[in-house]
Amino acid sequence: MKILIVLTSHDTLGDTGKKTGFWLEELAAPYYVFKDAGADLTLASPLGGQPPLDPRSDEPDAQSDDTRRFKADAEASAALAATVKLSTVTIADYDAVFYPGGHGPLWDLANDRVSIGLIEAAIQAGKPVALVCHAPGVLRDVKTPDGQPLVAGKSVTGFTNTEEEAVQLSKIVPFLVEDSLKQNGGAYSKGDDWAPHVVEDGLLITGQNPASSGPAAKALLKQLS
Repeated sequence: MKILIVLTSHDTLGDTGKKTGFWLEELAAPYYVFKDAGADLTLASPLGGQPPLDPRSDEPDAQSDDTRRFKADAEASAALAATVKLSTVTIADYDAVFYPGGHGPLWDLANDRVSIGLIEAAIQAGKPVALVCHAPGVLRDVKTPDGQPLVAGKSVTGFTNTEEEAVQLSKIVPFLVEDSLKQNGGAYSKGDDWAPHVVEDGLLITGQNPASSGPAAKALLKQLS
């Protein structure tokens, strides 16, 4: 069982002068769901190498058992420091794809033709794709073979407008995940802010927020088994 995990390479939070990147829990929780199930993992990013970590996800109040385990895991740290370039990846080598969030993907992966093509190829090949928190925003320009938005008519979730308002970034992000999914015809649903909420529709699995990343990974694993 081979799973590709796709991370952002974008580290700048708009023109705020602050840093962003991927959200630690959204990598760490799925990483161990997959690892503990015996999966072979490959970490990839648009630029390759060490992807930027959102510093807020490394603050004490954002830590979990999984993030602490990840930071103490030399093998995990080495894999993260040496992500492969996304352009060198072929979907034929993997059984599934997982996208952690963080705000970074809204700036790079949402516009990345390689990422868009990878998701399109995975779905067409019958391979599940899971995306959590802000990562469902990278579905914005993903299409079906007949040119329709992939999410049109599909049940989906992602970071809510109210969650974005709570972190005071609604005016900073290039677009709002909830709005984008709705505008593309997605049947969007949400749970309470910050509570786990995972939606499955065929091969597409989406999670609302950091708390949804472990459950979304488990849903992906269930599809593979």
